[in-house]
Amino acid sequence: MSLGTAVCAGPTLGDMPEATTVIPSGLTGGLADATRDETSLRRFLEGLPGVDQVGVEQRAAGLATRSIKKDAKRWAIDAAIGMVDLTTLEGADTKGTVRSLCAKARRPDPERPDTPQVAAVCVYPDLVTTAVEALAGTGIGVASVATAFPSGRSNRTVKLADVALAVESGATEVDMVIDRGAFLEGRYGDVFEEIQTIKAACGDTHLKVILETGELATYDNVRKASWLALLAGGDFIKTSTGKVSPAATLPVTHVMLQAVRDWHTATGEYRGVKPAGGIRTTKDAIRYLVAVNEVAGEEWLTPTLFRFGASSLLNDLLLQRRTQLDGHYSGPDYVSE
Repeated sequence: MSLGTAVCAGPTLGDMPEATTVIPSGLTGGLADATRDETSLRRFLEGLPGVDQVGVEQRAAGLATRSIKKDAKRWAIDAAIGMVDLTTLEGADTKGTVRSLCAKARRPDPERPDTPQVAAVCVYPDLVTTAVEALAGTGIGVASVATAFPSGRSNRTVKLADVALAVESGATEVDMVIDRGAFLEGRYGDVFEEIQTIKAACGDTHLKVILETGELATYDNVRKASWLALLAGGDFIKTSTGKVSPAATLPVTHVMLQAVRDWHTATGEYRGVKPAGGIRTTKDAIRYLVAVNEVAGEEWLTPTLFRFGASSLLNDLLLQRRTQLDGHYSGPDYVSE
């Protein structure tokens, strides 16, 4: 069973066109030409078609009313569990906190051993070693935030030291934050260079680029930042740190899914999307999975290309999974914190 064959029609969306943003006109050399120098980069980003705000919000709202067939809901819940980056990013985090989180990542529902493991555990760089030790042999990734998370306000040397600590400690994924101040001032070349430099410092470690879309103000800026991150080598584009409101929203995620879809059309390469912050319920998660299927395509319904950045979402997924299996609601006391 796949979500692609299990989406039930909701209210019609009419013939609403999908935005196509592959290559702006006037760039005969395409994406390679876009990164030749700062002038070319600016020309490319400013040549991207503007986002139809009404259109993307209507489409996101319409898809959010779609339902999935009853026999596919269990599949969707298991898929969502396997896409979770189980996260703790608090100043009071301890090694014990991380070990407990890793235990939950390994066996999300100890009474249901067939429950999928999560995709990764996400922690601060100084706790990566603890997570790596706790998850040894499980195949669960260890993600680390870096680059002066969550503000991104520091110099390049400090940011690279942050990345080095994470990578040398064994992180399999690094979640960096872009310099939103530089982006909003139009210093696209500086942002591009920093992402490229961080990507090089990551080596084989996958790089997720956090755009902090709540601070970018417009869908046009989200589209530009998404393409900027893709051009600079980000393996994933991520909505938010979870520390700024609004965090992930369906319309913003639609814009980002369009970007990775169009990147694949232009290059043949797959890049991922990670909404993070504010996704707390199974109903929310399924709405995002429907968006992934309908906007990017069924190929993105995998943890290698789509993740949820979440701390509380997992518990609701586990409760709803039990409901599907047992035929009655178990209540929150049956799921460990």
